[in-house]
Amino acid sequence: MLELLVIAAENPIEHVMDVPLYEVGGIRVLTMRMVTMVVVALLLIASLMSAAKAIGTGPESEGNERYITKGAFARFIEVIVVYLMEKVIQPQLGDRSRAFAPFLLTIFFFILYNNLFGLLPVVDLQHLLGMEKPIIGGTATGEIAVTAALALITFVVVQVNGIRSLGIKSYLKHYLGGAPLYLAPIMIPVEILGTIIKPVALAIRLFANMTAGHVLLATLIMFCGMGLRGLGILGGGGITVISVLVSVAIMFLELLVAFIQAFIFTFLSALFIGLLSHEHAHDDHDHHAHDDAPRSVVPATAH
Repeated sequence: MLELLVIAAENPIEHVMDVPLYEVGGIRVLTMRMVTMVVVALLLIASLMSAAKAIGTGPESEGNERYITKGAFARFIEVIVVYLMEKVIQPQLGDRSRAFAPFLLTIFFFILYNNLFGLLPVVDLQHLLGMEKPIIGGTATGEIAVTAALALITFVVVQVNGIRSLGIKSYLKHYLGGAPLYLAPIMIPVEILGTIIKPVALAIRLFANMTAGHVLLATLIMFCGMGLRGLGILGGGGITVISVLVSVAIMFLELLVAFIQAFIFTFLSALFIGLLSHEHAHDDHDHHAHDDAPRSVVPATAH
């Protein structure tokens, strides 16, 4: 029984590795985290549709009660959406908030659901049931390929929005960063590099944070097994108690990190989208300011 309890933590690195389920010619066609993402996506759609129905205005037969959100979960979702709209999306995007809100909210909840699902001991339960190769579980956002795909989607949205907002000419011009044309050989490579670094930072930040916590938890659980096997019940009992207490604290921290990382990814995505929109607004402001500037009046010559 002891072996089963610590099997998932024998190697902390293996604990965060994906498990191939089906391969063709050495190429992974189906993996554990692919299955996990599909299941999480279905849970996301079902739960948010239910919450949206509870948040929406009910029939007139309910009277004033039809304006009240029903259910704790729906209220929780409503609070999150209102906060993101008022504190993150609207300050960055202004009157374009509603256009990008569906994308940004979807990104937030997809990341959040995957982060929270990864905290459930789904893989460990499958090990306890005698399954050597689990078919579902783990943190999909702890896979660099997943976070890179999310960052790539954000990158495409940002660039397409920039081209639509500025036009091709102004979009290319913004790579100068407002510098004189003779600085183009320096400014353009730097700006292009910055454009590439932004989504890379998004992908690595989410991947690293979600992986580090799980490795730490697996290491702490590994100490339990090592202590019990090496020192017995008396000697290893103390190590086990300390490891469990620290693991509980780390688990609460991981719960906080799950929300924080979803928030940071969404906030930075909104910020990157808004940067080019603000560039467009700044250009319009300068243009109107130039048009509204007082013109010199040449007095008519008296005859």
